[in-house]
Amino acid sequence: MDTVTGSFGYIGKYITRRLIYVGRQVQTITTNPDKPNPFGGIVRAFPYHFENPKKLIQTLTGVETLYNTYWIRFPYDGQSYEDALENTRTLFHCAKEAGVGRIVQISVTHASTSSDLPYYHGKGRQEEMLAETGIDYAIIRPTLVFGDEDILVNNIAWFMRKFPIFPVFGDGNYRLQPVFVEDLARIAVDIADAPSGTIMDAIGRETFTYKDFLQLIVDTLKRKILLVPVPPSAGILMGKIIGLFFGDVVLTKNEMRGLMEENLVSDQVPNGETLFSEWLKSHRDTVGKVYSSEINRHFRWKPEK
Repeated sequence: MDTVTGSFGYIGKYITRRLIYVGRQVQTITTNPDKPNPFGGIVRAFPYHFENPKKLIQTLTGVETLYNTYWIRFPYDGQSYEDALENTRTLFHCAKEAGVGRIVQISVTHASTSSDLPYYHGKGRQEEMLAETGIDYAIIRPTLVFGDEDILVNNIAWFMRKFPIFPVFGDGNYRLQPVFVEDLARIAVDIADAPSGTIMDAIGRETFTYKDFLQLIVDTLKRKILLVPVPPSAGILMGKIIGLFFGDVVLTKNEMRGLMEENLVSDQVPNGETLFSEWLKSHRDTVGKVYSSEINRHFRWKPEK
C-alpha cells in the first residue's frame, strides 16, 4: 500500500496513475475527499486530518511509501506558508508514528532555507523536516512542470488566443527547462527504490529562454502576437488587474522573481523524455481554449448538492 497526497489534483494524480500502472495499491489523503474520483473505487480517499493526528496516523498505518505533494502555491483565504509548514510537520510526525517505510517528497529546483523567496524557502524547510524524521526518504525537485492540467502554460496560451500582445518581463533572456508531468511521476516512483537521502532534480531535455519559450507558443498556435518587453513591476500590476477581472491570482511577484533568477533550470543531466515542443504541437488545438483558475481549482470547489 502506498499513499499519495492530492491524487485528485495535478502532480498527485499522475503519480497515482503511475503507481497503479506498476501494480501498486494506492490510497490518497486530500483536502476534498468528496471530489470526483478519477480512479473510481481503485483509490480510496481520506481527509488530511491535520487537526486530528490520531486519525491521520490510522490512515497511514500499513503504508509502505508516502508520496508527498502537499504545499500551497501562495497564501490565500487564511492559509499561509507557516500553516503549510505546520501541516507538513504533522504529516511527517504521523507518518513516523504509523510506521511508514519511506517518504518521497515532491519539492522544487533550488529549494533552500537560504532563499528569500517564501515558496522556495518553505520547500527547503519541508526538506529539512523530512530529513529530521529519521524515516528513509528521497526528494524530487522538478523544474517547471507541464501537462494537460497545467495552469501556467494553458493560461499563457489562452491570453495569446485572446489578445494581440503579450508581456515579456525584462529582457526575457533568463532560462527554464520544462519537464512533463508524466516524466516527473515516473521519476518519483522509480526513486522510491533509491538509497535513503537521494535528492534528484526532474528536468526536461529542452532549455529555453523565456522569450523563446513564449515565441514557441506563439508559433505553434499560429498567432500574430507581439511580445512586448515590460518592467517586472508593470508585469505584476498587469497580472493583478487581470486577476481582479477573473477573481484569480495570475502570477505573484515571488513567482516572477523565481523565474527571472533562473530557479527553473538545473545543472544536472536531464532525465525527462517528453519534449515540450512536441507536446505543445500535439496539443495546439486544445491548449489555452479555456481559462484555468487556480482559485477555483483549489479553493472554491464545493460538492454538488
